Amino acid sequence: MDDVQAFYERYPYPGPLDSLDDYRRLWADPQRRRADHHLFQPALPYREDPSILIAGCGTSQAAKHAVRWPAARVTGIDFSATSVRCTEELKHRHRLDNLQLHQLPVERVGELGMQFDQIVCTGVLHHLVDPVAGLQALRSVLKPDGVMHLMVYAPYGRTGIYLLQDFCRRIGVPATEAGISDLMIAMKSLPPGHPLEHLLRQAPDFKHAAAVADALLNPQDRAYSVPQLFEFLAQGGLRFGRWLNQAPYSPRCGVMAKLPQAGRIARLAAPDQFAAIELFRGTMVTHSVVACRDDHPHGALPFDLAAHSDTAWRDWVPIRLPDTICVQERLPPGATAVLINRTHTYRDLVMPIDAAEKRLFDRVDGVRTLGEIAQDVPPRMAHDFFDRLSCWDQVVFDKSRPSPGLVRRTH
Repeated sequence: MDDVQAFYERYPYPGPLDSLDDYRRLWADPQRRRADHHLFQPALPYREDPSILIAGCGTSQAAKHAVRWPAARVTGIDFSATSVRCTEELKHRHRLDNLQLHQLPVERVGELGMQFDQIVCTGVLHHLVDPVAGLQALRSVLKPDGVMHLMVYAPYGRTGIYLLQDFCRRIGVPATEAGISDLMIAMKSLPPGHPLEHLLRQAPDFKHAAAVADALLNPQDRAYSVPQLFEFLAQGGLRFGRWLNQAPYSPRCGVMAKLPQAGRIARLAAPDQFAAIELFRGTMVTHSVVACRDDHPHGALPFDLAAHSDTAWRDWVPIRLPDTICVQERLPPGATAVLINRTHTYRDLVMPIDAAEKRLFDRVDGVRTLGEIAQDVPPRMAHDFFDRLSCWDQVVFDKSRPSPGLVRRTH
């Protein structure tokens, strides 16, 4: 751990920011925050003031969350004094009175003596000597009905990175400014077809020395395949809720639904579906998940519309995700429009809809319930269409209207 800490003191990642003004403007829309809340907590009423822990906050992540949620209580921890100092500068520059910062490793988070509604830990646990101990420490400060957003590296899309990491170790490339500069020059001469070539084209970060150092010269990281990730969550006392973006992992979306083997994949249990799709797609670089404690008071986070065949779903309010767009030009045959989530990186993930489906989609305003939106169409058609919208990362649901026999937390 000392080597990793010393590395991030010299090369904080991401690179420090001078301003969060653009980020503040992006999140000024309360509907964006509402969609974000219900992506993570579909069953709890929207609130502006959760307690949020950013574990391994780097140079700006905690400050960004404090800007995003001005009424929230945001706590950032990082073992790097450099990262904490950069975040403190943003805090004072933008007057983020709702942000508290501590130089503290993830494994010692219990020393804060606090519990959190939400924990965000992205790009951190895979650098720890004992990732399970870090995850268990985070679980210990998550409220029983809280939610955790985790991102860890995925192995297959990082094959080129691991080849270059080994290359650097074998020849002794130093983690110095000169060593990084020479490495960036060398990367321009990678032979065609090298596994890193595609990632270099897709990741503009690699134009920056801090990103190259973090990816290729980091003294410690590991990656998790889907089965390893599910095992990791279980070891940490957590239960899988959903993928942050679901469509890339779904056998119902894009190219996966058109394969001759689609029926075989569909018959697998969900974790095995995800594992098969990771292998077929082959280029996933990270896995981002929403998880809850394994003793969550409601058993699990209620995300799926497909699991609800009764009429309770008619009381849910669909909310469009802010990065979704509706395209009505250059359409495939039979389509009235195509829905695209701009955060998707796979080009096959475009969702054609017909005229009847577009009429339903156009009625989604964040206020009307599914029952109100679909009052003039067959219930099964509405149920299946909105289930598809959720699967394709077009909407999330506000499910906070109490159902009989279900007691919800109030604030």
